[in-house]
This record gives sequence, C-alpha cells and structure tokens, in this order.
Amino acid sequence: MSIPTPSDPAAVAVELEKIRGTMAEGFARVDGSLALLVQRGDQTDRAIADHEQRLDALERARWPLPSLAALVGVIGLALTLWQLATQ
Repeated sequence: MSIPTPSDPAAVAVELEKIRGTMAEGFARVDGSLALLVQRGDQTDRAIADHEQRLDALERARWPLPSLAALVGVIGLALTLWQLATQ
C-alpha cells in the first residue's frame, strides 16, 4: 500500500481520522482529570462537613464551663455572706 498524495481526497480523510483520534484521546484525558478533580472536591466537602460537625459538638460541650464557674462563684459569695451574717 502506498502513501496517498496530499491532493488525494483519501489522504485528507486519513489525516482527518488521525486528528479525530488525537482529539478523542485528549478529551478522554481531560475528562479523566475532571472526574478526579470532582472526586477530590467531593472528598474535601465531606471533610469540611465532618470538621464543622465536630466543631459544633465541641462548642456545645464547652458552654456549661463558664456558666458553672459563675454559678460556683455566686454560691461561694452567698456562703461567705451567710457565714458573716451568722457570726
């Protein structure tokens, strides 16, 4: 089989088919890269949601500490005043 000359319509068709194959490979590679980026984005979103949930749990568990400290202070003051009043 001989290589067709550029003026031959079959040569143009062969070259167009080569270009089409190259473009299809490029698009497949880009699609794979985009799928990987989407997967990583989804993983990041899940990690952020998990961290937000854990942070909310920590904040809910932390709120009683200042309240308890204030309550202990008020009780201590009340007991001191009561002891002073009873002496």
